[in-house]
Amino acid sequence: MQIFLVMLLTVAGMGLTLQQAVNSRLRGAVESPVLSALVSFLVGAIVLGLLSAFGVFGRGKLTDLGTLPWWAWTGGLCGAFYVTLAVIGVPRVGASVVICCAVFGQLLAALVMDSFGWLGVPRAPLTAGRVIGVVLVFIGVLLVQGKK
Repeated sequence: MQIFLVMLLTVAGMGLTLQQAVNSRLRGAVESPVLSALVSFLVGAIVLGLLSAFGVFGRGKLTDLGTLPWWAWTGGLCGAFYVTLAVIGVPRVGASVVICCAVFGQLLAALVMDSFGWLGVPRAPLTAGRVIGVVLVFIGVLLVQGKK
């Protein structure tokens, strides 16, 4: 089962790259990075609404939403920020640079979150190997960006 999940996560990552190109094209049609991000999120919301209505992965419940901490509501802000900047970035620096920067940012944030156990993430010690891994990804960002 874990190998199947890893494969699906890889396909989802590929989808993020496709999403950037699609949203950049959408930006050209609507002439606004924010509006193109909004259209993208609306399409996603409709799909998620249908999946929820049909009980795909369970129906869930909304009754405990009021018990969440304030930071639990910021996921949509993070998504909107990323999608909007990706729409702006892809035509300027290319999809590979945008993805590399996003992966580096994700790893950097994950390293800090793991180290301190922030936001309910299980604590994982900060080791030299983990830091070197993130540094190597940063070097990858520099190599992919190259001289333009």
